[in-house]
Amino acid sequence: MTQHAQQSVAAADLPERGQPLAGGTFVTRYWLNGEERALVLLDNELTGAWGEYGQDVADAKSYSDGAANTRAMAEAGSDLAAKVLELDAHVPSHLEGALLMSAKADGVVKLREDRWHWLSTQYSAYGAFGMDFEGGWIYGNDKDDERLVRPVRSLIIQ
Repeated sequence: MTQHAQQSVAAADLPERGQPLAGGTFVTRYWLNGEERALVLLDNELTGAWGEYGQDVADAKSYSDGAANTRAMAEAGSDLAAKVLELDAHVPSHLEGALLMSAKADGVVKLREDRWHWLSTQYSAYGAFGMDFEGGWIYGNDKDDERLVRPVRSLIIQ
């Protein structure tokens, strides 16, 4: 039987930023789809292609909902997205990547600066956004390029 990761957290149980939560590190609070959420960065680091170059994944264009993007990526055949979902996590969205960069700049989390990281937000059939955590650059990358992913979880705050 597979155990599933924590899906929600009581507001009173939220730790300070940078402290352990739900198998990772609590990054920040944010709003997504009308719900307040807690963003959690996992320690796992995966490498792979975002998906197939030239394949439009229509449901992976959200700038905010990384979980929906990641599910769409996996349904379209992305091995990387499937591996992230097996962790009960998702590839960060454009917004979640910016929140991770802010947390890094504040000293809350550590992120590799020597490689680009995938974000789950697609911008065309040929490319998706990637982020450089050295300077916070977000740029389009060819989907078949090898990049890193640091999976995240987004918990509903009750």
